[in-house]
Order: sequence, then structure tokens, then C-alpha cells
Amino acid sequence: MKINNIAVIGAGTMGNGIAHVLSLINKNTFLIDVDEQRIDKALSVISKNMDRQITKGLISDDDKRNALNNIKKIVQVENIPDDMDLIIEAANEDKNIKRNIFDLVNKIVSDDTILATNTSSISITELSRGLNQEKFIGMHFMNPVPVMKLVEIIRGYSTSDETFEKIKNLVIELDKTPVEVHDYPGFISNRIIMPMINEAIFSLYEGVASAEDIDTVMKLGMNHPMGPLTLADFIGLDVCLSIMNVLYEGFNDSKYRACPLLKKMVAAGKLGRKSGEGFFKY
Repeated sequence: MKINNIAVIGAGTMGNGIAHVLSLINKNTFLIDVDEQRIDKALSVISKNMDRQITKGLISDDDKRNALNNIKKIVQVENIPDDMDLIIEAANEDKNIKRNIFDLVNKIVSDDTILATNTSSISITELSRGLNQEKFIGMHFMNPVPVMKLVEIIRGYSTSDETFEKIKNLVIELDKTPVEVHDYPGFISNRIIMPMINEAIFSLYEGVASAEDIDTVMKLGMNHPMGPLTLADFIGLDVCLSIMNVLYEGFNDSKYRACPLLKKMVAAGKLGRKSGEGFFKY
């Protein structure tokens, strides 16, 4: 059976991006948050991002109109309809918050509902404890979701082949590329990119080069579209620190220790683009 009714929990950057792409392929998309104003803001962002797609000739005015009609807003997780085929949790990268959401969801939806988390680093197996583990899976979209083609599909220890295939087919339906990943800290994307970002921060911390020059080396020397410090600001330094801590605790290996400068900047509230200042000012 095809997946048609999909709830996205969390109306932040990732949640609104996921709702955006689902609505464009005519899925019944339910965007859920604890705050109605956050949902309204998300819908405004989705509308503006679709306008950009119209300008580039990627979608039509009718596509946008139909897509926005496909999105229904729901305030509070408790109000999710019980006939969902798939729930995608896209809340903050905090294990306790995610666990609490899934505990609530599990009391509402049927045993046939697939539960997915958009976590970028937290163990899928750990999040699935006490739930139907065969129907639990990771869907790690990249930011910005409407633009980026990759989705890491992460199998927990007990995720069934049927669940994996259904999610893989949905990702293909979204015109994105699915990559199968097993449940180890950081998966693939963050296990590789975060230590690189952390090493760039160490290079700045040790005075090897300025932030601008570190980024220039990686852009011009390695042909990266943006430098690692700019990327860290884009991701959010608090998110970078959280992922480094997951890697460090998961592998118990000192090579994953977070740079003291990263810790200090997060403590100071210098989180990158979202706070107006990180390694660069915005």
C-alpha cells in the first residue's frame, strides 16, 4: 500500500521543508506543533520558498496552490488523526523531547503506522524502545529540504525490510536519492562532516589561520560549495556541539571531542545564522 496520510511533527526549518516536499507530490500532509503561530510562520516560509521555485520554473502557480491545500495544521501532538500511514518527527535534536513525542504518538496511532525520526545523530534503536520497532526508522533529510537530493534512511536494530522498502519508495517518489545506513553514531553524513567542521574550529582556536582563510582553503582548494565554518553557522553551533557529543559518547574515542571554542561559543549564545553571529556575523 502507498503512503498517503503523513504527519510531520515540528514546524521548524526541517519540519516545514519536509511538509513542503510532501505536499508537492499530493500527500495529505499534517503539520503539527505546540504553537499555532509557529505553524503559521512555517506555512509562510513554505509559500515563499514555493514562489522561488515558481520563479525558477520548477513548479507552476497551480502546483503551489494544490500543495498548500494539501497541508493541514494541527496544534498539539495529541490531536493527530489516528489514520496516519506515516509520522515523521522533526523536533529539536534532543533525545528526551523525541522520546516524549513518540510515547504520545504511540497511544494514538494504529499498529500499522510507520514512525520515522528526522534525527541527524541520535540512535534509532534507542528511540524505538517500547514502540513497534519493526515499524520504526530514521529519515535524515538534508537542509534545505526542497533543494537537497539526499535522504539517509537509517535502519534500527529491528526495522523490517517492509518498512525500509516503503520509506525508500516514498523518498524516490519525492525525487530524492535514498541511501541505506545502519544505526551507528552520526550515521554517515555527520560522522564524516562533523569531525571536519570540528577540526576547522580547532584550527581557528589554535590560531593556524583566520575563519575567512580556513573557509577559502576548503572552498578553493577542495572545491566545497561553502567553507566548514560557514557551514557550521548554517547548521547551528548548538546542533554541531550536540552531534559531536553524540559521536564522542557513542564511540568513546577522543578524536570526537568537541573543540573548547565550540563549547564556549554555544555557552555565549553565538549559534550562527539563527542568532545573528557565529564564526561570522549575519
